[in-house]
Amino acid sequence: METFLVFVNIAIIFAFIFVLIRMQQKHVSFSKRVFAGLGFGILIGVYLQLAFGTGSTVVSQTTDWYNIAGRGYVRLLMMIVIPLILVSIIQSIINLEKSSELGKISLWIIGILVGTTAIAALVGIGSSFLFDLNASQIEAGQAEESRGLYLEERLTDVEDMTTPQKILEFIPANPFLDMTGDRATSTIAVVIFAAFIGVALLGVRRRQPDQAEVFVKGVNSIYAVVMRIVKIVLRLTPIGILGLMAVTVAQTDVAGILELGKFVVASYVALGVMFLLHLVLISVVGLNPFTYLKKVLPVLGFAFTSRSSAGTIPLNISAQKNSLGVDEGIANMSASFGATIGQNGCAGIYPAMLAVMIAPTVGIDPLSPGFLIQLVLIVAISSFGVAGVGGGATFAALIVLSSMNLPVALAGLLISVEPLIDMGRTALNVNGAMTSGTLTSRILYRLNVDRFNDKNAIEKDIS
Repeated sequence: METFLVFVNIAIIFAFIFVLIRMQQKHVSFSKRVFAGLGFGILIGVYLQLAFGTGSTVVSQTTDWYNIAGRGYVRLLMMIVIPLILVSIIQSIINLEKSSELGKISLWIIGILVGTTAIAALVGIGSSFLFDLNASQIEAGQAEESRGLYLEERLTDVEDMTTPQKILEFIPANPFLDMTGDRATSTIAVVIFAAFIGVALLGVRRRQPDQAEVFVKGVNSIYAVVMRIVKIVLRLTPIGILGLMAVTVAQTDVAGILELGKFVVASYVALGVMFLLHLVLISVVGLNPFTYLKKVLPVLGFAFTSRSSAGTIPLNISAQKNSLGVDEGIANMSASFGATIGQNGCAGIYPAMLAVMIAPTVGIDPLSPGFLIQLVLIVAISSFGVAGVGGGATFAALIVLSSMNLPVALAGLLISVEPLIDMGRTALNVNGAMTSGTLTSRILYRLNVDRFNDKNAIEKDIS
């Protein structure tokens, strides 16, 4: 009987996939197809929850099959991340008039990412006080205690690395190893390697133009092929989101969310405030925030469902370049750096909220100016080095809590709502990367304003 029900559930998702394919054949816009996939996924997930329950065998077997559409799509995106970063950054640097422009672009992007993360920490602190969050009010079950012990074990790895050592991890010793994604810092290491190739080519062009021209033609040819692969994969986005959302909703622990509801609400209030601040920054540089919002929503929808900043890089670059009119080199670098540096949600809001929650349990007044100043500074600095110890909210929390001499095991209390909050954090991280690219491009007069204002720009390139 269970096998039959699983087959029925598989038939249901195939029916929705068929609808999405028909929508594409009828030239329905990319944005509408993305949100249709999101809506269909929610419907299927709710159906699975109500019909079978979160922990049932039917749901477990069904979601295994659904993951072929969801996680399979994420794997396809991860497949093209490294080739895309490597070739596109080399090509972008080739098009620079001076190598000094590379340093200026990088400084602006990293400065905006880290600066907004410091602001995000303040927002997280404010939300914690507003909702009066306190870790001592949360009861720990077996799963939470196990998670706490795991975090304490991982803490030893974090404490063994100083900030200079974390930064040192960015420098590639074996770029071919980094192209396999073997290290947590592989993405940035590939960016640095690509930058060296691009800068070296600028020097070769001045002294040996014939040899440089041959290399440039080869890079341009590879770039054209890689971008074609990107477009093919991106067309699968609605189906990928359908699978991801169905699995997420079907496996969501509703009881856990209700128990820790105040923390979930406080987290999303902070994420929402920070998102609005991103839009304010967009308007400050003279751009329409509503136009920006409309164009980035499909990318944020995927980031929300996939919970993968790195997996969103191809969509991120495509949207910045094709829809927002961001300079190609800036789009490549902001998306790449933003996946591991200065993540507003994971490295900013989340560890700051945890620190404020946990401080009273060890007799520390979270309202004291010394504590707050120290917290914001540590969040900002650690957001640059999080990738050196694996990346993600867990390691950001470990670094911040240990630096503040706070017990890390209490962070395990949030295990039941971690996936739900992580969806919003990832979307904010990706939006922070896109905001940094848009602002940098605008500040350096490299933004195509006509393309930014073209409502159908992204439709022409992906549909």
